[in-house]
Amino acid sequence: MARIVALDTFDVRFPTSRQLDGSDAMNPDPDYSAAYVTLRTDDPSGLAGHGLVFTIGRGNDVQTAALQALSHLVVGREVDAVVDDLGGFARSLTDDSQLRWLGPEKGVMHMAIGAVINAAWDLAARRAGKPVWRLIAEMTPEQIVGLVDFRYLTDALTPDEALALLRAAEPGRAARTAQLLEQGYPAYTTSPGWLGYPDEKLARLAREAVADGFRTIKIKVGLNVEDDVRRCRIAREAIGPDIALAVDANQRWDVGDAIAWMRRLASFDLAWIEEPTSPDDVLGHAAIRRGIAPVPVSTGEHTHNRVMFKQLLQAGAVDLIQIDAARVGGVNENLAILLLAAKFGVRVFPHAGGVGLCELVQHLAMADFIAISGRMDDRAIEYVDHLHEHFVDPVRIRDGRYLAPMSPGFSAEMHGESVREHLFPEGRVWREEREELPVSSGI
Repeated sequence: MARIVALDTFDVRFPTSRQLDGSDAMNPDPDYSAAYVTLRTDDPSGLAGHGLVFTIGRGNDVQTAALQALSHLVVGREVDAVVDDLGGFARSLTDDSQLRWLGPEKGVMHMAIGAVINAAWDLAARRAGKPVWRLIAEMTPEQIVGLVDFRYLTDALTPDEALALLRAAEPGRAARTAQLLEQGYPAYTTSPGWLGYPDEKLARLAREAVADGFRTIKIKVGLNVEDDVRRCRIAREAIGPDIALAVDANQRWDVGDAIAWMRRLASFDLAWIEEPTSPDDVLGHAAIRRGIAPVPVSTGEHTHNRVMFKQLLQAGAVDLIQIDAARVGGVNENLAILLLAAKFGVRVFPHAGGVGLCELVQHLAMADFIAISGRMDDRAIEYVDHLHEHFVDPVRIRDGRYLAPMSPGFSAEMHGESVREHLFPEGRVWREEREELPVSSGI
């Protein structure tokens, strides 16, 4: 009987701050990073599961330590017991009493739990010989409901309501699977819009995105309103009137500032404003939504668990939401959020602005299309063109659409060489980075 024999962790960082890739109003110099975890087994085939938590540099060591702290809850378990009851496995981690005291179900520890749960899904999908999206899409409604922890949700969504949603979507699964395989899933791109990019680069990349088939681009805003007016004008002129333009403030504003700022930008026919204020401020989002209507309001990439999503939906605080594959408690909690969104009729535009996030979240969006919402043409997955070459099964984009991954697993495995070279602080890339730094004058 195969067992999990090790939980290996790696502090992997990429120096993206050199080119200001990923820069926004709150994060001016990010180094895209992954606290990376591998569940090794003693299966003779070399079966393993991979997961990660995305960070932007400093603090990746803390996140890696949090992953390692879960080792005693995982190592020694039988592989069959884990993959045959992924709902029970997830709850065994989120229910650990001493870890819950650090949250509960929020912050560094919850993100680490999510990465380990995702690694278990990668393990399960590899053993089944299927990509994760197909593994979920071929489950029965009862099996999917069994994956979800409905604690704290039943005032908004009960297991019976979730089962009814899933059963209603079941008859069209085969046709939607065929459609997905033929057409792919719509993508939108943030690659042109990082805040540190000069105007010429914004315009050039925006035009290139439209030529590549993207129907929505997103740009970062929030530092200076006059700069944002100028940059929105440049983006709109570059993409024309028929391409959607979204903006993202990355939590920069207070409620009143968000309303005033967005009234200055509303004339650019915006598809949505993302993260206008604190991700924890449910009532603030609701006030902003009322104050800037009809511009849609969105949040989600920093929303730390299903309970916060429930409240955002109950309060009518958002027009659409982002899910993030590495923020909440793994696949299981994201399935709960997708079911909530389906119940409330709110569109989902998954967040993927970070290393490995495109690879992971595509599976969740595709599973949602086939097994839960049955919708994709009124939504899109974020896409950024950074660091995909470091993954064994990288995303594939054609004509502005994600092509369904076909390899078994969750697309989370990184190349061994990429991990070794980008280990912090002693990997080759970081040794060379230190050598290139100017010697301090001591002043």
